[in-house]
Amino acid sequence: MLQIKNLSKKFGNFTAVNNITLDIQKGMLFGFLGPNGAGKTTTIKMITGLLSPSNGNIFLDGIDVWINPVDTKRRIGYIPDQPFLYDKLTGKEFLYFSGGLYSLSKTMIKQKIDDLVEALKIGSWIEKRTEEYSQGMRQRITIAAAFLHNPDLIVVDEPMVGLDPQSAFLVKKFFIMKVEEGKTIFMSTHSLNVVEEICTHAGIINNGQIIYNDSLPNLDKLITEKDNNLEQLFIQLTNEE
Repeated sequence: MLQIKNLSKKFGNFTAVNNITLDIQKGMLFGFLGPNGAGKTTTIKMITGLLSPSNGNIFLDGIDVWINPVDTKRRIGYIPDQPFLYDKLTGKEFLYFSGGLYSLSKTMIKQKIDDLVEALKIGSWIEKRTEEYSQGMRQRITIAAAFLHNPDLIVVDEPMVGLDPQSAFLVKKFFIMKVEEGKTIFMSTHSLNVVEEICTHAGIINNGQIIYNDSLPNLDKLITEKDNNLEQLFIQLTNEE
């Protein structure tokens, strides 16, 4: 599904991402972990086409993301860490606007909105201006917009930031449902408990390099062997005291 090969990104003399390689298979819910400044968001911005790589390649089912940007972006949904909405639009108007960017028909958009409003428990908020929304509702609308065009790959940057427990529960349940439907999710997060709860695989990046990449069962096995928990293992691997 998603292949990242020898990917690097430099900002002047600073190397934010240093020659990383990852292979994300269809149906994975991949948790991308790392301390602040490790390179998570930079990697995500390269995958989604917001930053160009200094070296290396990113492929979506064999198609180079940077050689065929329009084709690949139609197959990617992006959920940023801070939801950006047009405050004077209602949730429904924003979703119609988002669907129009992908040339979806009004009939298709309406059907998708109805399904997503139900799945994400948006309810009557869909008719209100987004300036009235809580952080959790803003995030739900952003997630709905990312899934409108039925993308194969969803790239998520810190989805649980600022969410109340109910919203966080709904988002986790929704992601699990989509992976069960065959979608692939690449999720950057600081929330170790979220990775343990819903991810099928996990990778850890530190100082721009991948230092761990394996399935959750193997991660659980490593935790057991070292007689600690994920938080302790994460601190040990990233050398943070």
